Amino acid sequence: MDIHQIFMHRCLQLAALGRGDVSPNPMVGAVLVHEGRIIGEGFHQRIGGPHAEVNAIASVAEQDKKYISSSTLYVSLEPCNHFGKTPPCSDLILHSGIKKVVIGSLDPFEKVNGTGYMKLKAAGVDVMVGILEKEAKQLNARFFCNQLHHRPYIILKWAQTSNGVISADNGEPMKISCDLTNRMVHKWRSEEDAIAVGINTVINDDPQLNNRKWTGKNPVRVVFDPNGKMPEQSKVLQGNQKTIVFTHEEYESTEFVEYVQVGRNEDWLRQVLFILFQKGIGSLLVEGGAITHQRFIDAGLWDEARVIVSEKEYLSKNNDCVFAPQLKSENLITEANLGTDVIRYYQNK
Repeated sequence: MDIHQIFMHRCLQLAALGRGDVSPNPMVGAVLVHEGRIIGEGFHQRIGGPHAEVNAIASVAEQDKKYISSSTLYVSLEPCNHFGKTPPCSDLILHSGIKKVVIGSLDPFEKVNGTGYMKLKAAGVDVMVGILEKEAKQLNARFFCNQLHHRPYIILKWAQTSNGVISADNGEPMKISCDLTNRMVHKWRSEEDAIAVGINTVINDDPQLNNRKWTGKNPVRVVFDPNGKMPEQSKVLQGNQKTIVFTHEEYESTEFVEYVQVGRNEDWLRQVLFILFQKGIGSLLVEGGAITHQRFIDAGLWDEARVIVSEKEYLSKNNDCVFAPQLKSENLITEANLGTDVIRYYQNK
C-alpha cells in the first residue's frame, strides 16, 4: 500500500462513521496531510451538516493553520461544486489555497459528476482521482445505486433453519436465530433508511420493525398491502415511527402513517421503489416474508442478501412449513459465525 492509499484508507475509515446518519447523502471522509503528517481530518456527520472537507480543515490546530495551503487534501468522494444545504466544497478548497487534492471516486450526482474535479483542475490544483476507487464506491454502494438506478439500495434478509425452513407448519412464526444475531439485525435496521415486509408477515407475526435492541434512529416502516388486509391494531400502525403502506386501495393518511395508492400493473414493485427514491429513501432492508422476498428476487431487484442460517433443524409434521426463498444470480461474498448462527452475505451478480 503506497502513501496515497494509506491516507485514502483513513478517509474511508472516517467516512464509515457517518453510516446511518447522512443518507440519502454519501458517506465522505477527508484528511489534510502536511509532509506525511495528518494535521486535520473530518467526515460528513449528519445530513445538512458540514461536509468532510469543511470538518477536516476546521479541525486543524492553530499552530498548524500556516501549513494548510502547502498540504495535500485527501477526500474519499469528489468535492461538491454546487449550493445545496451547504456551500460548494470546491470553493472552500480554493479559498484555503490547497494546491493538491487526491480523490477516491468521482461523484455520480448530476450536480457534481466531474464538475468539482474540473473546477479544481482549471484553477491549477494538482488533482489525482481513483485512489482506492473500488473501495470508495463499495462504501457508498447505496448512494451510487440511488444516483444510477433511481431506486433504493435493496438488502434482503431472512433467517432459516439448517434445512431451509423459515416458518413452522401453518405459517406459525418460530424463533430461529440466536440472541446475538437478533441484536445484529437491530443494528442493521439502524443503518438503513427503511425496512419492508409484506402483509402476510404483518398478519402472522405482528412485528414492530424498530431497532429497540440497538441505538440510533428507527427506519421508516414500509408495508406492501395491495388489497387492504391490514388489521387496525397492527403494531406497525402504532407510535410515532413513520410508516408507509403501499396499497391498491384508497385510504386517508395520518400524521405517522402514509397510505400510497399504486396501480395494479405487473410492474408495481418498480413503481413503489421509484416512489421511495423520490421520498429520499436511499436503502431498503427487506425482512419478509418468503413471497415478498421471492418477488424482489424474481424481478432482479436486489443488491445484497444476508441469510442467517441456524444450527437448528425443523422437521415438519404436516408438511406445511414455509421454506426460504431461492436466490438467483447470487455471489457469496463472505460468511461469519455469530453465536450459534452462520450469516452468509451475498451480492447480486
